[in-house]
Amino acid sequence: MKIIGLTGGIGSGKTTVLKMFKELGCATYVADIEAKKLMNSNKELIHQIIQLFGGKAYVDSKLNTAFIAEIVFNDKTKLTALNALVHPVVLEDFKKFVKKSTSKLIIYEAAILFESGSDKLCDFVITVATDIDERIERIIKRDGVTKEQILKRMEHQLNDEEKVKKADFVINNSDVFNTKAQVSTIYKIVLNLC
Repeated sequence: MKIIGLTGGIGSGKTTVLKMFKELGCATYVADIEAKKLMNSNKELIHQIIQLFGGKAYVDSKLNTAFIAEIVFNDKTKLTALNALVHPVVLEDFKKFVKKSTSKLIIYEAAILFESGSDKLCDFVITVATDIDERIERIIKRDGVTKEQILKRMEHQLNDEEKVKKADFVINNSDVFNTKAQVSTIYKIVLNLC
């Protein structure tokens, strides 16, 4: 079994690449989605988040993501504190996922793979890279946010150059057919190493 970390900046196309790997039969774990589930279900984590952000952190027993995003994207100390609570819980959840999996290849997708130290769990790391203007355009269409909001989020992630330097493989995601070919090549290379 091999674990492949999949990362890239916001709007780079990680989800598209992840789907392509899934179609090839890889097991997939999306850290951001699982983190949100855990922040809404893990009682200890919920208690810690309320201690950090106060009672407004949850509305009707659901994580108040807009409230928390407004705070953490304007206060690096709060973002660091939140990550320190969430990352260990996600890591434990991922370890359980790996134990249950029968797949030869597991893709662990995380926007902040290197920043969280999760790259240390991986046998290989893939960075998905895309032109910054294309990324911003995608995010505006997808999330309905402003360019300023996007740039604020990007400040909290390693830039593409750093992610590319640290990766074993880089997928240039500007054309879907080319991307699919790159995914297929990487899949075959890693599968041969299992």
